[in-house]
Amino acid sequence: MIHEKALASLEFTLRWQSEYVSHRDCFFAREVNFNRDILPQKITDLLMGKKGGDSIEIPNIIQEIVSPYDQDYEFSIEQRQFDRLYAAPVKTEPRFGRFYPKGLLKALPGIFKGNMEPFRCAGISDTAITVDFNHPLSQKNGNLTMCIKDVRRNSGELGGYCADWFEIITSGPGMQTRCRGNPTDFFSDEPFTRTNEDEDPMFYTKPRLVTHIDDKAVSIISGIYGEILKKGAKVLDLMSSWRSHVPQNLKLDSLIGLGLNREEMLQNPQLTGHVIHDLNRDPLLPFSDNVFDAVICTVSVEYLIHPFEVFREIARILKSDGYFVINFSNRWFPPKVVKIWTELHDFERMGLVLEYFLQTGLYENLNTFSMRGLPRNEDDRYYPEMPSADPVYAVWGQKR
Repeated sequence: MIHEKALASLEFTLRWQSEYVSHRDCFFAREVNFNRDILPQKITDLLMGKKGGDSIEIPNIIQEIVSPYDQDYEFSIEQRQFDRLYAAPVKTEPRFGRFYPKGLLKALPGIFKGNMEPFRCAGISDTAITVDFNHPLSQKNGNLTMCIKDVRRNSGELGGYCADWFEIITSGPGMQTRCRGNPTDFFSDEPFTRTNEDEDPMFYTKPRLVTHIDDKAVSIISGIYGEILKKGAKVLDLMSSWRSHVPQNLKLDSLIGLGLNREEMLQNPQLTGHVIHDLNRDPLLPFSDNVFDAVICTVSVEYLIHPFEVFREIARILKSDGYFVINFSNRWFPPKVVKIWTELHDFERMGLVLEYFLQTGLYENLNTFSMRGLPRNEDDRYYPEMPSADPVYAVWGQKR
């Protein structure tokens, strides 16, 4: 039972809406120390006396756990105050709707060069830039669910590191949305160039029979597919490899892999067929119209250099109301990732993928999902140097 000297593992879930999109952002807090950590008093009072397995849902709570919108936090600066050489030798240009570290700004009181707290570029003119220092969720509202996973007595020292849990939990959510409903400018500055512009089949000639995310992240992605995919569905695994992460007990009609390495796909026990096809050379898909119930894409969307053409093609081959589901994490092959991906905050990357969906105009019922903070399995090769599992971010929608 939770008391003032208890430790607990809690999973926090924020559910909120933006224009066109439903959002679910989850954070697993492994060791909440009720003696020293910072939680809003309302939250603490609700948790007291609860035990493992209990769940609490609080409606319309976001406005109470982030700083409210303040119009004084949105103001204009001169163009010269935006340090374009902050990340030298790379030049950074201000782009509408994008987020940048505050330390990039010059000659502002209270701002120092190492300040990584994000601000949003909310407007650009020839002489000025409008910056928005408000929290990305400051004008949103939504529900909070708290699931108590376990409770134990704190047998150690009562002092030590103090965590402000809601500052941690709300750091990132909101950055995946548009600014005032207008498209974010992700697409200036040659966004789809890559370090290695050689033909992709050459890079992927050698099979890589490894998973690129840890087992905990794989289980989250499998759970997402289990929620969305239906028994008996015809599914395309886009940019496929030797594992598809579809739940083993989900009996699909077919699961077709489309990728670049035949040996990898032949090692995939779930595929019922495969196709060798280079989307970056030819984004047109070798399938008829309206044939798939769903298309999935796991940790690969960041390599597409023709995303709008591919997203239109996916809509063409999907049946009416069919799903396109995309998952990714925070790691990639540096030579082949597109430039824009490397410049964005994790949560902004969901916004980039949302723009792929939105700007094609062919999808509806859009959703984003994030899961952070889960403990990494102790048998993982990166444990204990990396105690947290790889984060998972997902975006999906349905064909109109």
